Amino acid sequence: MELSVSSTSPALLNLNHHFLSKNSLPIKIPSLHFANDRKLPSFYRLSKRLSFLRKFASPASSSTAVGPSNDRLPADIKVTETQEPNSRIRVSVEVPPAVCEDCYRRVMNEFTKQAKVPGFRPGKNVPENILLSYVGKQNVQRATVESILKRTLPHAMSSVTGRVLRDSVQIATKFTDMEKTYISLNSLRYDVVVDVAPEVIWVPENGYNNLKIVVEIDSEIDAQRASEQELRQRHKSLGVMRIITDRGLQIGDVAVLDVSATKIDKDESNVQTIPAAESKGFHFDTEHGDKVIPGFLDSIIGIQRGETKSFPLVFPESWKQENLRGVHAQFTVECKELFYRDLPELDDSLADKLLPGCTTLQQVKESLLQKFLEVEQTAREQAADNAILDQLCKMVDIDIPRSLFEEQGRQLYGAKLLEIQANMKLNEQQLASLSSPNAVNEFLEIQKENITRVIKQNLAVGDIFKRENLQFSTEDLVKEVENSIAEFKQQKQEYDEERVKEQVQEILEGAKVLEWLREHSEIQYISR
Repeated sequence: MELSVSSTSPALLNLNHHFLSKNSLPIKIPSLHFANDRKLPSFYRLSKRLSFLRKFASPASSSTAVGPSNDRLPADIKVTETQEPNSRIRVSVEVPPAVCEDCYRRVMNEFTKQAKVPGFRPGKNVPENILLSYVGKQNVQRATVESILKRTLPHAMSSVTGRVLRDSVQIATKFTDMEKTYISLNSLRYDVVVDVAPEVIWVPENGYNNLKIVVEIDSEIDAQRASEQELRQRHKSLGVMRIITDRGLQIGDVAVLDVSATKIDKDESNVQTIPAAESKGFHFDTEHGDKVIPGFLDSIIGIQRGETKSFPLVFPESWKQENLRGVHAQFTVECKELFYRDLPELDDSLADKLLPGCTTLQQVKESLLQKFLEVEQTAREQAADNAILDQLCKMVDIDIPRSLFEEQGRQLYGAKLLEIQANMKLNEQQLASLSSPNAVNEFLEIQKENITRVIKQNLAVGDIFKRENLQFSTEDLVKEVENSIAEFKQQKQEYDEERVKEQVQEILEGAKVLEWLREHSEIQYISR
């Protein structure tokens, strides 16, 4: 068993000390209040991709005092460091009898000051054997071991100061084993394991320079195409739907359909329905034929009200639902109603209805095109950023510390839980279930690959920021912190100003790196 050392450990005389109650590497359950860890509203899109971790602890912020100690020891302790996997260092400490004896004397002096021994005035010297009998020899021994730990840890950990990741210091030796060693040898031996800042190794060295990136862009974000589709939708919204009674379905019509489908096996002996393909009263706009399985629209053209058609189709390998890819299906479609749109003539008279404030159809077209050009540019930049980050992840070799993995995993889980809570309004019992250690552990295991990828991207970006000496202005930092705090206040959410500042700084650093990488990369955009 490994035991945690906390900076908020009980006082020396508290006999119910923390060493007996904590397990190693405890999973920290996400709090049900995420105000301090909430992604900044004004940076939501970027922070979804880059949630940088400021894990490198100074002595003041570490869970254990690991900085140099001003408390001089009566003798030197022996410290041995051993490198372990996952950027972990094992520090083996041997404390000589002289230090143990000095700590014992300090403990006894403290007991003398605070213990109220019958027959002795408070603060007066009490014979050692009487004090031991009153307090309990075992309690004194435990308090002494804790005193030895608290005094020697800063000295033992001085060599790793500045490299230790926050909240990663763990005492790996059982407290009972330390007690036995102290009682039998009047000395102490213990091991401490710490996670340290991982080294970012580029393969090849400086491989992020002159990246060649191929970015796939969805054809639907093409500004010209998107603006034309938007104009068409707005025009259609001004039309009147009329029932078709004298003909079958044509392109441009809207049909109300009942749809069902079954899987087709080779021997046709096992017929299974496909629930995902079933729909009652499905309003199908024939102008959106590209949104359904290929061949569906062609198969129902000409269908009339009250008619049923049955036809086979194959789900393409690119289908969103993986379990349906390549599946041969028999579709049955019943046409319940048919409608056509009686549209007004598309001219300047409709301009203000199509887009308030416009007086001509040309103004409408230009305004919509400008809007979608901005959308297209944002989408292209985001797609490029994602492609760059994915490429960086493949170019770095990082031995990720377990504490860093858990920290990032908890952040992702907390954000996911907050999103679920916002969408579903979970009750306290549901929240408690989703916040359980089992739920957190399951998430960490399932999302292991994704969490690892995010950490690699974050560390790679942070390394580039330092290597290239990138900077952002203080004015930008102050402005964005003020904007973010204003949003928190407007939404009446709790926040920690230092945490907000830290997050803003992380995001500004990430934005600078991505901007620099876009300028120094060869980016090719292709449509899909």
